[in-house]
Amino acid sequence: MNLLWFLAGLAIGLMHLAWYRARLSLQLKQITRSLDVTEAATPFSISSQITAAIANYRQVNQDLERQSETWKQIVNCAPVGYLQVDEDNQLTLCNSQACHLLGISNCDTLQPRLLLELVRSYELDFLIEQARETEKPSQREWMFYPTSVDAANLSDQRTTPIRGYAFPLTGDNVGVFLEDRQEALTLAQQRDRWTSDVAHELKTPLTSIRLVAETLQSRLEPPTRNWVDRLLTEAIRLSTLVQELLDLSQLEVNPGQRLSLKPIDLVELIHSAWLSLEPLASQKHLKLDYGGPAQLLIQADEPRLHRVLLNLFDNGIKYSPVESSIRVKVSLQNHSFTQSGKPSQQIQLDIIDAGQGFPETALPHVFER
Repeated sequence: MNLLWFLAGLAIGLMHLAWYRARLSLQLKQITRSLDVTEAATPFSISSQITAAIANYRQVNQDLERQSETWKQIVNCAPVGYLQVDEDNQLTLCNSQACHLLGISNCDTLQPRLLLELVRSYELDFLIEQARETEKPSQREWMFYPTSVDAANLSDQRTTPIRGYAFPLTGDNVGVFLEDRQEALTLAQQRDRWTSDVAHELKTPLTSIRLVAETLQSRLEPPTRNWVDRLLTEAIRLSTLVQELLDLSQLEVNPGQRLSLKPIDLVELIHSAWLSLEPLASQKHLKLDYGGPAQLLIQADEPRLHRVLLNLFDNGIKYSPVESSIRVKVSLQNHSFTQSGKPSQQIQLDIIDAGQGFPETALPHVFER
């Protein structure tokens, strides 16, 4: 009887061993397929190949780690800033240039933290969300005003013009390149100062030429006088151009002090500007389609606003197709308050033509000089 129980237990053990070997063989086949190991005749050769494949995998993994470390060093030494956030807007990567631009301290030991806790910039947050939602690269320029809880560092902080390029990554991650635009801004300011200086230097000799031409104009007879008339016309045109350059430079420095505000009728000014260009509009059979109040008194600089309307109408006439209309819409916006607390209304003026319009890539540069 004991022998019978022994044989039964032995059979069960052998069956379990066979099942275990079959299961182990199946696992070995799966491993060989995943590691791209060729079939072998003996289990010993399979295990040897698995060992070699694991060693090769470790070598490949080490190579990838070295490449990753190399790219991290390249990003950290790049002349532009780079940062990366995850799907929760936690800052996971930030090179030294980005830390310098955004005023992030302890950049070398930075742990993943919410970007908003480190950088207070609505424009940067908007740029990241725009790239994530549209799944397309986005670009934006803004003035970055650093904030610091340390009052002693406030004097050392400076406002920095920044251009950001955001692009979506896998897993809702977003990468952002940051470019310091201070040098470009300084060059633009130097260019504007140079333009203003040149215009100022040209104003005096042009005035002298104009006075001489006006004096000669009354003392000469045709046909000699015709040459003086042409000289005077060109001198006046150049004087006007120089004055406009000076006004533009002064408006950029302090627009409030250069505007001569007085009560004017905006509707009358719109029709006056259109009448000035009506000969050009009639050549293409264009008409003005006005929509708004019959009269609207505002405080504005009439000559400069008239120039703005002329430029907009001239552009609309130039690019509108034949026998179309240029629409002008004037509407009052919601009440707002001035700095003194007095209620004020904003006026929205829309001039809409039937032209092709600006390409989307040109929109950020519409108001550049």
